[in-house]
Amino acid sequence: MLLDVRGETCPYPMQKVMDALETLPKGEELEVLLDHPPAIETIKWLAARRGFAVEVETIGSSEWRLRLRRREEVVA
Repeated sequence: MLLDVRGETCPYPMQKVMDALETLPKGEELEVLLDHPPAIETIKWLAARRGFAVEVETIGSSEWRLRLRRREEVVA
């Protein structure tokens, strides 16, 4: 699933990402395009608290791609 929040500032990118994660089908990845640096840390922190791994990739001088995947649950 792709979510483009370029041109938006906090708190909107974070809110849209959290909404998308709630509807993300199991096994799917959420790809987020953004250009607001403060949103990166906020999204990483909140996604991690909800059990998602986050990869950050710089795709331009002021643009980033975040890939969010649900972490695998380990059964003991």
